[in-house]
Amino acid sequence: MNKVAVNRIIPFSSVDGPGNRTAIFLQGCNFNCLYCHNPETINHCNHCGRCVETCPVEALKLIDGKVRWDDTLCTGCHQCLKTCRQNSSPRVKLMTVDEIIEEINKTKAFISGITVSGGESTLQIPFLTQLFKGVKEMGLTTFVDTNGSIPLWEEESFLSVVDQFMVDLKSTHQQEHLELTGLGCSTVIENIKQLANLGKLYEVRTVIVPNLLDNKRNVENTSKLIASLNPEIRYKIIKYRALGVREGLVEASSPTDEMLLELKALAEEEGCRDVVLV
Repeated sequence: MNKVAVNRIIPFSSVDGPGNRTAIFLQGCNFNCLYCHNPETINHCNHCGRCVETCPVEALKLIDGKVRWDDTLCTGCHQCLKTCRQNSSPRVKLMTVDEIIEEINKTKAFISGITVSGGESTLQIPFLTQLFKGVKEMGLTTFVDTNGSIPLWEEESFLSVVDQFMVDLKSTHQQEHLELTGLGCSTVIENIKQLANLGKLYEVRTVIVPNLLDNKRNVENTSKLIASLNPEIRYKIIKYRALGVREGLVEASSPTDEMLLELKALAEEEGCRDVVLV
């Protein structure tokens, strides 16, 4: 049976879509954002063994050339993440659809649905399609947190089992987006248009990073786009925070509260009716 690499499962989350949700984070991403707050989810483990040498409780072992993680011994000190040079994590579980469903069942009575995130979860569309079919049978809603890099409008079977998408639009400028992530933004913007037309776009998000991005241009352009599609779509403006990011890649500070309020006012002036600051 097919398996995916699961970085972690959060049983209860109030920030990954509406209501109380189980959030499932898959390993692997096709973006390499300079300000990535979860760089340990970008690549898959190459089993170099460096983390094994530095684990203080021997929760990691190199067996037959593969790093193996014993979660019963792990204390969550994150030393392995600090050691890793591959933007990866050894604390990943390969799981089948049935195994993930079993985990969701543990909290089913207390959640309204699940949200799959990453990394970039849509790199695993066939797996997600099967997972979401099972989740829908449980009477739960299905949300996807995505960077929008895959032409989702072409994935009819997948779209049929997804209730809503949350899309990151990191920049509306092609070159700026390329320099930030390694890929352009044209597919992201087309996804936003197509998903909005299908009534499946719950939220668009932009991270505000002073000294790195043209934040005013990005908020202005994104707001105009949302307002032209459906002004009720939530627009989440997120403060860059230097927590968990890789050192030495960007010289940026967190935006001030005043800057965020100005950008919120700009988004509302452009026609967005549901603007949230985070």
